[in-house]
Amino acid sequence: MAGFRSLARQVRDPGCDLALRRYSLRKCLEKFAPYGHRATWDHLCARAGFGPEDRSPDPARLVAALEELEEARSVWLRYESEFTERRRREKHDGLRRPGSVDDWHRLTWGGFGVAWCDDPRVHPSDPLAEVLRRLIDALEREPGASCPVCGADRLVWKYGLDHEPSSGPVCGDCGILVPRPVLSPQALAYARRGRLLMPA
Repeated sequence: MAGFRSLARQVRDPGCDLALRRYSLRKCLEKFAPYGHRATWDHLCARAGFGPEDRSPDPARLVAALEELEEARSVWLRYESEFTERRRREKHDGLRRPGSVDDWHRLTWGGFGVAWCDDPRVHPSDPLAEVLRRLIDALEREPGASCPVCGADRLVWKYGLDHEPSSGPVCGDCGILVPRPVLSPQALAYARRGRLLMPA
């Protein structure tokens, strides 16, 4: 099975058939898809300016979509490398029990579904790399009361998500499943009750 970099080379290769180049970009999403496969594809198509069902998009647009995906992947791989090093130091120092961020991170290793969007048509519109930077920043600070990606406080607890965990706080504005470790206990409680967090 081809790896991400090998598939990326095929997307860029002008000697490859256009259908193969498009297919290779779709296959890249099996390796790295922050919103999930379908929502990440919808996002890349919208940002690069071709339709999700377009079978012969402009090759330059395919490459633009790939470049956005590659930048986001490099942001996430850097975070994973730093995370691994931190856990190594913690274990060396005797901290064997992982925290809630570690539990969340275990479910998203490799970057699939990091900012899961259950509805593939509802996802952040900002560049993927920027969305991931905001999410990483939120994971590295104290829990807050709003979506780390768009800042909205319209969080609703949803069940039956096509993801693990299968329930959790979903942002009513940008559509991501907000990682529980970035939200305060009060924000989580309000989301469970389906109420907006009241300002302090």
